[in-house]
Amino acid sequence: MTRLLVGILVFVINTVYANRPYPRFYVLETVARVPYFSYLSVLHLYETLGLWRKADWLKIHFAESWNELHHLLIMEELGGANFWGDRLLARTAALVYYWVIAVLYLVDARSAYHFMELVEGHAYATYDKFLKTEAATLKTQPAPAVAVKYYRDGDLYMFDEFQTAQVAADRRPQVNTLYDVFVAIRDDEMEHVKTMVACQHPNAQQELLSPHTAAVELTLLPIDEEIATQDKVLAGEGS
Repeated sequence: MTRLLVGILVFVINTVYANRPYPRFYVLETVARVPYFSYLSVLHLYETLGLWRKADWLKIHFAESWNELHHLLIMEELGGANFWGDRLLARTAALVYYWVIAVLYLVDARSAYHFMELVEGHAYATYDKFLKTEAATLKTQPAPAVAVKYYRDGDLYMFDEFQTAQVAADRRPQVNTLYDVFVAIRDDEMEHVKTMVACQHPNAQQELLSPHTAAVELTLLPIDEEIATQDKVLAGEGS
């Protein structure tokens, strides 16, 4: 079912927007944000009902939606949302996919994450192909202001938090030209794929942490080990 849902989305985008890259990316990014909203809604529901609390997952998925928001803002600045028909199609598809993924997440979370793995994988391949065919033109154009603000001057904590395969603050894309911006967006999509794969791991609920949380725990680990050693020594002396 997840492959069918992705297949329908990809078919429509590839057919309608075969020769219109920026509107195509606008529609893709509009829909790509939605599953993260679905995940957040269901996670909040679980916490409200007292069934499951996982603040780190809320943080990761919000950071993912924040990243996709800035992809969308970049496409809007490039003119991808200028035609009302493109906005209508994108928002209609987003509304439908929100509810489909919310229900799917309630029934089988791993399938909902697999859906986004496939969507983000398609996005990566789409941007990679665009970069290869339009490299010369893109390198002559400046980076949009919204991209510079996000990747260089924005909330870099949020930028780090969706990349669970990265150590916090490891990745800092350059944003000098429009080519650099699309390289950064393409690489973001691969980071989303890696995070979605991590969410499907059988032990993800116990082990998956946001990058900053993982970094803090790694820093505290030697202290915990030292305290444990001291406790053992004291216990031995007491006996």
